[in-house]
Amino acid sequence: MAKPVVAVVGRPNVGKSTLFNKLIGQRLSIIEDTPGVTRDRIYAPCEWCGKEFMLVDTGGIEPQSDDVILSQMRRQAELAIQSAQVILLVVDLQAGLTATDEEVAVMMQKSGKPVIVCVNKCDSLGETPAEFYEFYNLGLGDPIAVSSVHGHGTGDLLDAVCQYLPEDAGDDYGEEYIKVAVIGKPNVGKSSLINKIAGEERVIVSDIAGTTRDAVDTVVDNEKGKFVLIDTAGIRRKSRVFENIERYSVLRAYMAVDRAQVCVIVIDAVEGFTEQDSKIAGYAHEQGKACVVAVNKWDAVEKDGRTMQEMRKKLENDFSFMSYVPFVFISAKTGQRLDKLFELIRYVDQQNAMRISTGMLNDLLAQATARVQPPSDKGKRLKIFYMTQASTRPPTFVFFVNNAALFHFSYQRYLENQIRQTFGLEGTPIRFVIRERGDK
Repeated sequence: MAKPVVAVVGRPNVGKSTLFNKLIGQRLSIIEDTPGVTRDRIYAPCEWCGKEFMLVDTGGIEPQSDDVILSQMRRQAELAIQSAQVILLVVDLQAGLTATDEEVAVMMQKSGKPVIVCVNKCDSLGETPAEFYEFYNLGLGDPIAVSSVHGHGTGDLLDAVCQYLPEDAGDDYGEEYIKVAVIGKPNVGKSSLINKIAGEERVIVSDIAGTTRDAVDTVVDNEKGKFVLIDTAGIRRKSRVFENIERYSVLRAYMAVDRAQVCVIVIDAVEGFTEQDSKIAGYAHEQGKACVVAVNKWDAVEKDGRTMQEMRKKLENDFSFMSYVPFVFISAKTGQRLDKLFELIRYVDQQNAMRISTGMLNDLLAQATARVQPPSDKGKRLKIFYMTQASTRPPTFVFFVNNAALFHFSYQRYLENQIRQTFGLEGTPIRFVIRERGDK
């Protein structure tokens, strides 16, 4: 099921981003310098009392915009209303109630969606200041006093949010359906691919990048099985995302990845691999999804006897951070190799859900450690007592060791390769959890 969306809205300088960072428990303004991993400042998953949701920071006024403050604020509020199940309206205790706050509150009332008024910058403990009560004039129920700097009141705020979140009723599709997110940069042919598969104009297709705004579901039932294809808006480099509506399209694309079991990463055969392709793939990898790379527009490439072999070799190097991913060369225009694509989708989904018995894993571990001794440091050698599989989607293995610090990355990579050689696990990431003896 797609996670519900909670939007943080309000005029500039009321502390929306500070509150956003406090609620998600990290500063997303710091970007991880890890290959294939992308972070965007405007949204992040959040969890409270067992309920998961996506928190969205509307970000205030865009510096690139020449619009007047009020119209820009209206645009932000309208976009937040469209995508959100619950809205957090942030106001500033120290500045008091302003005309802009009232303007936004009116829009929220018209939306018919639950709105929680969050009075920020209530930094002092003790009795609530008299200025707090003027925010009742917004007509949106009881405000909640919060300090986004110190964290006071954030528990009450999240409790209020959770009251409005829907119970997890699961997806509308049965377990026999494989949910597939079709992701990639703008204009690589994602919508054309889905239209070819569905045999109709299911999705708007255009040469103009950014035509698809929402994630759209297409149900496909063929001889390969039952599939739900989720077309997503193209994901651009953050520096290229100027228009606010496109920011929400990027958010929906990432949420489609969260919903999916398999991600088909579509790249342009003519343009080749780009840095943005690695970031899109990196998000799917990070979420533990089964992946297939579909090289589209293969019909437009001039070929000789070795073209595909050379392209595959280059792509294996480009996707070195996802060495497990299979490639298929397709054409959405002619339908070339679409049968092969569906075979791969079903295969990698099975690999992502594979469970291996503890006995087989420890037989493999004994052979692998006999072949290559575990590393040692200052006379102390790593001992791996045993391993077991904790979960699937993605396959997650727990190792019980004498000293986690000795379990170097290079040895983990060696064991991962041994597991893949023995059991396959093609098209799916693998997770390792290291436990020292005595850890709970």
